[in-house]
Amino acid sequence: MTSLADLPIRDDLRGLTPYGAPQKQVRIRLNVNENTHPIPEDVAISIVESLAASIRTVNRYPDREFTALRDSLAHYLGHGLTRDNLWAANGSNEVLQQLLQAFGGPGRSVLGFPPTYSMHSIIAAGTGTRWISGLRDDDFAISPETAVRWIHDQQPDIVFFCSPNNPTGTPLHLDTIVAAYEATNGMVVVDEAYAEFAPAGQPTALTLLEGRPRLVVSRTMSKAFAFAGARVGYLAADPAVADALRLVRLPYHLSALTQAAAIAALAHTREMLAMVDDIKAQRDRLLVELPKLGYIAHDSWANFVLFSGVADPHAVFERLLADDIIIRDLNIPGSLRVTAGTEDETTAFLEAMARISALDRIGA
Repeated sequence: MTSLADLPIRDDLRGLTPYGAPQKQVRIRLNVNENTHPIPEDVAISIVESLAASIRTVNRYPDREFTALRDSLAHYLGHGLTRDNLWAANGSNEVLQQLLQAFGGPGRSVLGFPPTYSMHSIIAAGTGTRWISGLRDDDFAISPETAVRWIHDQQPDIVFFCSPNNPTGTPLHLDTIVAAYEATNGMVVVDEAYAEFAPAGQPTALTLLEGRPRLVVSRTMSKAFAFAGARVGYLAADPAVADALRLVRLPYHLSALTQAAAIAALAHTREMLAMVDDIKAQRDRLLVELPKLGYIAHDSWANFVLFSGVADPHAVFERLLADDIIIRDLNIPGSLRVTAGTEDETTAFLEAMARISALDRIGA
């Protein structure tokens, strides 16, 4: 049988592994930071009605500029943004891929700060962009001084930040973004996939866009809007950024059905985001209860919690799997990550952890 090694793939892809989050059909799935709450029934009906209307003209290509969707996204984000500032694609991963296609590529580099979203480096590899791993400060933070030092040392063409950071949940303060922007002539991309889960009233990188044409803020509907299966990501930036992405995007890349579903969901923003407060409450519950079991729960502004002090992460992962619960082993020494689910899911996870914690705790 032919193996990958037998094919004439690019040399820089040899030996790499694809994105590998386990897909297992278990009772409680808390491993990929999905919104585990079901879409409200009235919203689901509205989306279905929108899809039904759209299907009648699916014999025609969709609006290549997805104008109505960009209008809806601009209205949702506010901050004086208009459709000209918005761009969308099939999940934020495609948004990031298009950015690297336009601003990265062979002979160019992107600076990131692991541990961070694993797809950042994978997308870099896929586009032939050299990935540079910067070092974080204590507690997974990135100070302005640290960001600037790495930019000056490495001279990257693109800088990636993740705020709040995945997989640690760590917030990124705006002064770090400003300092990084001023230290480079390249693009600065802030991945705000989990922005809706930050404490109320906290400013986002959207507030920094005016007057900074090389700054990009990417978002997703997968998390707060419970739209992971619909694959809708987007960015906000200077209109010139969208012009650059038009040079690399595939024609008609957003299907008519995707556009219809997303527009309908955005029309029900209040109902969709009502789930966010519930999720934040369960996240905060994890932050309180996991230390009671002897673990270190890292402060999180996202819909998940990274916890450390795990003597054997793989063993704990397997014990939970035996209980029909899956969380994420990210190969961070002594650590695991768990998504904040519904109240019942979170309770089941914590009860399972209570049963195994005495056997697992370091020094027990």
